[in-house]
Amino acid sequence: MTQIRVHLTADKLLEAIAPLLSDMGAGLPGDELYRRLLQSLRVLLPCDAAALLRLEDGSLLPLAVDGLSRDTLGRRFRIAEHPRFAALLGSGGPLRFPSDSPLPDPYDGLVEGVHGELDVHDCVGCPIRLNQRVWGLLTLDALQPDRFSRADLAALQLFADLAAATVTVAGRIEQLENRVALESRRAESFRLAAAPRARTLIGRSPAMRRLLADIELVAASELSVLIQGETGVGKELVAEAIHAGSPRAARPMISLNCAALPETLVESELFGHVKGAFTGAAGDRPGKFELADGGTLFLDEVGELPLPVQAKLLRVLQSGQLQRLGSDREHRVDVRLIAASNRDLAEEVRAGRLRADFYHRLSAYPLRVPPLRDRGRDVLLLSGFFLEENRSRLGIGAARLDAGAQAALLAYGWPGNVRELEHLLGRSVLKARARHHPQRPRILSLTAEDLELAGRRAEAAPAPEAVDSADIASEAPRQGESLQQAVDALKRQRLLAALAAHGFNRAAAAQALGLDRANLIRLAKRLGVALEPVK
Repeated sequence: MTQIRVHLTADKLLEAIAPLLSDMGAGLPGDELYRRLLQSLRVLLPCDAAALLRLEDGSLLPLAVDGLSRDTLGRRFRIAEHPRFAALLGSGGPLRFPSDSPLPDPYDGLVEGVHGELDVHDCVGCPIRLNQRVWGLLTLDALQPDRFSRADLAALQLFADLAAATVTVAGRIEQLENRVALESRRAESFRLAAAPRARTLIGRSPAMRRLLADIELVAASELSVLIQGETGVGKELVAEAIHAGSPRAARPMISLNCAALPETLVESELFGHVKGAFTGAAGDRPGKFELADGGTLFLDEVGELPLPVQAKLLRVLQSGQLQRLGSDREHRVDVRLIAASNRDLAEEVRAGRLRADFYHRLSAYPLRVPPLRDRGRDVLLLSGFFLEENRSRLGIGAARLDAGAQAALLAYGWPGNVRELEHLLGRSVLKARARHHPQRPRILSLTAEDLELAGRRAEAAPAPEAVDSADIASEAPRQGESLQQAVDALKRQRLLAALAAHGFNRAAAAQALGLDRANLIRLAKRLGVALEPVK
């Protein structure tokens, strides 16, 4: 009977996979192909949840899920922290866990429609192998105990083999090949740069798909790239992705935040100095350009550079030659420049604060990173990623978002973008854990109350440019006053009000205005605003 059932299942499986092979010929994207794979699997082996995960750098990355919470796609399951996954990867074939297995389930709190622990259920999985190496996993969970039989395990092995063939075919699609190559080079670049933790761009919204396509296009070139976007959208991650996808990926990417340095040190940081060039220069020191030779130099907040430094930087970009501060000797460097700013640099050129030739040199290929409020359900993918990170960092069990929390995240306007989301979830996990103290639940469920977003919706204000325009329009124009003068007057007024409201605490005032502290100091200096109370 077992053999007959396996043969029948195999026949059904082949019948189910035929449309998928046709879909691959139609050029469907990989995530859609994987989603259809899981749908076919659940038809053949009825269950409550299924997942396809790819093995990469000691972690399992969900490529498609069916029956699991949407934020699962944003998670990265580290093998060392999930013994069930480790057991599946080490098995030679399909493996079924008994319903009383003491091993924690990675999907606790993630199965749709289940808000408690998965104490009694049936769980099976099977490694997927490509070229005799483990590529990833197929997993199935059923809430009913003893749902899966030995014949089902044999059918699962057959399906895993067919899934491997599907993955191989899908790998020939150019889009997937490029994406895999890009991620591989990015990971290698992060390791070379000794980054504390590798971070990737997460998102499936149309806006993010367009951005990722642009990154892939420009990465292979040598063009300078100007990345613009609001504070907290992830401009540095975009720069890292461009470098990782470029022919320079084997060389380091050197970063410099132009807003974090006093004007007197910017030139030394960029071009280096020799001993005795200025007070405190005890020896020769190479600058960021020399450190990035052969690789990429990332200049964050490039609009903060003083005009004289812009002129010297333009010369280096044009000729590849630089002189250390205090030296007559020239050094030749081969550097690709990626710059970023949250300002409208075209407006900065019109206002005379940025050289036009420097701006055009920077913006050979401009990229705009979409704000989080324009990325739809990407907020749930990012939430899954950050929750998994906090779960590991804080040593807690599974962390999940209930339906109310997900609705609150989707409804909020995110003036601080992805950075605000990351900090918010970190605080919320701590609050939720404290709420359950001294007990430690296996599943930490975050509610809308834990997020505390209801009273903050009013803070989801328009971008600073929109606020300026609206406020200026509400005031009668002064005779002889230009638009830029009116904008500066309003900025001066807002800056003074924020400083006064927070007792001239610069960090608090900067946070209230949605600025970095260094940007607030530079803005105050330009506008002539005192940073200390007048006595």
